[in-house]
Amino acid sequence: MDTARMNEFLKDIELFKDLNDEELKLLADNLEEIKLQPNSLLFSENSPRKYLYIIFDGEIELYKTTTFGEEKRLTFFKKYDFLGEGSLMDDYPHSTSARSILITTVFAISREKFTALSRKQPSIAFKVLSRVSRVISRRMRLTSTRVINAGAQYISGRTRREHDMLGERDVPFEYYYGIQTLRALENFNISGVTLAMYPVLIEAMAMVKMAAAEANFELGLLPGNIHKALVQACGEIIAGKFHTHFVVDMIQGGAGTSTNMNANEVIANRALEILGYEKGQYEYCHPNNHVNLSQSTNDVYPTAISVAIYNSNKKLTEVLSRLIESMCKKGREFAHILKMGRTQLQDAVPMTLGQTFEAFADTLREEIDRLEQNARLFLEVNMGGTAIGTGITADPEYSDKVIRQLRRITGLDITLAPNLVEATSDTGPHIMYSSALKRLAVKLSKISNDLRLLSSGPRAGLNEINLPKMQPGSSIMPGKVNPVIPEVVNQIAFKVIGNDLTVTMAAEAGQLELNVMEPVITQSIFESTEMLKNGMMTLQLRCIEGITANEDICRRMVENSIGLVTALVPALGYDTCTQLAKEALDNNRGVYELVLEKKLLSKDELDKLLDPRNMIVAKKRV
Repeated sequence: MDTARMNEFLKDIELFKDLNDEELKLLADNLEEIKLQPNSLLFSENSPRKYLYIIFDGEIELYKTTTFGEEKRLTFFKKYDFLGEGSLMDDYPHSTSARSILITTVFAISREKFTALSRKQPSIAFKVLSRVSRVISRRMRLTSTRVINAGAQYISGRTRREHDMLGERDVPFEYYYGIQTLRALENFNISGVTLAMYPVLIEAMAMVKMAAAEANFELGLLPGNIHKALVQACGEIIAGKFHTHFVVDMIQGGAGTSTNMNANEVIANRALEILGYEKGQYEYCHPNNHVNLSQSTNDVYPTAISVAIYNSNKKLTEVLSRLIESMCKKGREFAHILKMGRTQLQDAVPMTLGQTFEAFADTLREEIDRLEQNARLFLEVNMGGTAIGTGITADPEYSDKVIRQLRRITGLDITLAPNLVEATSDTGPHIMYSSALKRLAVKLSKISNDLRLLSSGPRAGLNEINLPKMQPGSSIMPGKVNPVIPEVVNQIAFKVIGNDLTVTMAAEAGQLELNVMEPVITQSIFESTEMLKNGMMTLQLRCIEGITANEDICRRMVENSIGLVTALVPALGYDTCTQLAKEALDNNRGVYELVLEKKLLSKDELDKLLDPRNMIVAKKRV
């Protein structure tokens, strides 16, 4: 690339805006050109930072791999963006990975070359590192509990002036959201949990907006060029782009209006770019007049929530299915191990350890049906009802068209509610689904309690099973290891139960034609779903799969238990067996020896009745 073209390119990079032409030329001479094919890795998580990367063309995706091996898409970078600026100061490992989406050209400078250049021209280091500190400061401000170092876009200092009914405000030029989102940020600094933490909801909002754009175009209400740009912008959001610009707190006043406007503004500004305009030039594509055409928050927001909950339930049940399969594997592995069954924490009758885990699996398997049954309630939506269900401002044919488009885009069997006024104020599906989440949480907690009891000890408890040792259990007691994974699942259950109460109270608090408490209902359901999903993955991978059995201890408890006397009831009667059990307990003697001593049964008869393997299934009485 010739010097003039390279200098013009570098001048548009935020880090180099303070450099003069001579300094830019010196920098350009030290840059290395890298050509990437689609899906090529630029750098990987935990590898040392070595280069500052500057994107000349193409597109780079930033992502992070979770402890369970899942990839979490964070953001995308295009021309004039840069990555790895911290490498100019240290070699601390990358916290994320980056790969090309398209054929991409990247220019890179290593820390070694930058250091050498800085010795030759100290002003370069001063100017560039000053800019780096600003970028890092901003990125740290945008750090959230969902991701660390999401690689948010830089602040250039440029702003655009926007207005609404309350006045005018300056919005940072790089942001795709606008003035109403800016006001929501100021008004609702509540939980710190933003829309960006729930990609499934953002994607559902984009699906609804795409369906609306398609329906409005069919009706002749939306110009072709704007329709095309809106569909493309929504498609990009569905694909995972621009999620970091959905910044509104999940808990908000206004019945979801801030969420709807955040989506409207991001889609409008991305559409403006596609049309060749700059962000904020709303005379060419307006958040309300075009993106929100034929809609209201009161039908868009509930419909998007319904789609999002239905889709998130698919992932939840997938994770639950894997946990169930792990329980089944343990059931098969432990099928031959006899243990003592207990009721009210007292010895009952023998069973196998495999039966314990099979019971865990079956009780959880029921929950897949319950979750799917209740999730299907969300397939009936109020799209087209607009403000209160009367359809004001929408074309009479709009509802049918938008539902048909929404079915196509989502791939779901979505139907229009028969009474849109009723559907606009109704939160019945949320109550039902939240209760299903609570039911699952209660069962998981009960299973966790059982795992903690069965592994208690190891010397002064039941000690029938060993949980995987995950971490030291005490700062004062050497050798102690705690059942930390079941404990955290217990705590997740308590949160889910509390969230279900929140959903119930918020649903009851709805008034007249709208339930304005839907944001807290939504946040509660998504929080419960996410915690249950993460908790079940943790339980499966860090606990269930590593459980081992103490077979000798299990058998010894069966042989020493007074509970064996239950097997003699058909032969000797309840009263005689009660006396045997009492005498065995009082005198610390075995049931077996007492029966023979009293000549109540022959040795062969007794051995057959007291064989533990004959006591784990029902037998026909002769």
